[in-house]
Amino acid sequence: MPKGYWVARVDVTDDEAYKKYIAANAEPFAEFSARFLVRAGTHEAVEGKARSRNVVIEFPSYEAALACYRSPAYQHAVSLRRNASESELVIIEGYDGPQPGGG
Repeated sequence: MPKGYWVARVDVTDDEAYKKYIAANAEPFAEFSARFLVRAGTHEAVEGKARSRNVVIEFPSYEAALACYRSPAYQHAVSLRRNASESELVIIEGYDGPQPGGG
């Protein structure tokens, strides 16, 4: 079964309020076995526009990724994030097929 991923691009507009969002998202992330693969690391926009933070979170499945987002606990966190940042979030199913070079 392919894993699920959140791909988020974020500009934080209120650091103190955003910290409350981070604290609130810990519970649903733990409940749905989320794992950060990318969390605001150094980056370079080689095409298009970038935001100041880029985040990729892995879940055991696409269904778990959707369930986490839709959970009451994460929706509470979203209510804290909305006034503290501008962002885009895509939830996407991973790919389990053949890779270039046969690997």
